[in-house]
Amino acid sequence: MSTYLFHAVQTPATLAKLLEAPEDRGAAIDPIFKSLDGELLGYWYTLGGAEVYVLFELPDDTTTTGILTRVTSSGAFASTTCTRLMTVPEMLTAIGGSGTTAYRAPGQAA
Repeated sequence: MSTYLFHAVQTPATLAKLLEAPEDRGAAIDPIFKSLDGELLGYWYTLGGAEVYVLFELPDDTTTTGILTRVTSSGAFASTTCTRLMTVPEMLTAIGGSGTTAYRAPGQAA
């Protein structure tokens, strides 16, 4: 199971709909995550209510990409981003997996 942090900026039209008919969007989307064998871990708004952060777990990147494509194409958000979060053990494995592989930064001598 992987953990993801989703960030979105709601359109003015979406925010107006929430003002007209307030609802708990976390509760509304929780069943989606459950149907994908995942879990909604949290749902937050920033000051002003236009920005949304959603923390969730889903089985893999393919499943996540599928649902995020649907969310992004809904038109409810002006912009969306999603970051796959890595645990400390995952990062340590990744660092160890790079071994002694050399990397030359742009502009450095070969």
